Amino acid sequence: MGFREINSKMIEATVAPGQRLFSQRGAMLAYQGEVSFTPNLRGGQGGVMSMIGRRVANEDTPLMTVEGSGTVLFGHGGHHIQVIHLSGDTLYVEADRLLAFEGTLEQGTVFLGSQGGVMGMVRGQVSGQGLFTTTLKGHGAVAVMAHGGVIEVPITPQRPVHVDPQAYVAHHGDVRNKLSTALGWRDMVGRGSGEAFQLELSGSGAVYVQASEEKL
Repeated sequence: MGFREINSKMIEATVAPGQRLFSQRGAMLAYQGEVSFTPNLRGGQGGVMSMIGRRVANEDTPLMTVEGSGTVLFGHGGHHIQVIHLSGDTLYVEADRLLAFEGTLEQGTVFLGSQGGVMGMVRGQVSGQGLFTTTLKGHGAVAVMAHGGVIEVPITPQRPVHVDPQAYVAHHGDVRNKLSTALGWRDMVGRGSGEAFQLELSGSGAVYVQASEEKL
């Protein structure tokens, strides 16, 4: 199946009989063939706990199950789209950044502060909200959304990466995360102390960083 990038803000997915994919509600732009779209709170192979996690995190907007035979064009809000291919590893990403993903991937949730709970940890400290972040594991493709384009930054044991939490999109690999205050750093670049945090990612893997801090 997979996704084909039409341009920076649109992808094409091929849907085949016996296979399925999941998309964010409202992401379908056009389609050809015999394709059906059905609301599905469960999403992926995550099961009940995945659904509960999203409900607790106020992320219970139904995903759409996409099935049939044909092609579908996806995009959402004019956001930049980045396609990430997983080969058995786990991707950590906020649910509201998911545009679409293949049904071969297992969806789950990670509790605040647990390994991979990056944005949940950030939101918990900044706003007191967001207890969970979403995980996708297995073999398949994921399309995520961001503002202003995305760059993949390698994380190595010798070179941890420090990321503005608002610029964080997703990460994968054997990565540990640590949120710390950075008042001097923030004030130095004129951003004020209200967002005075930086995210340190260490280990082996990669982090996806967006060019703009604008929220989805």
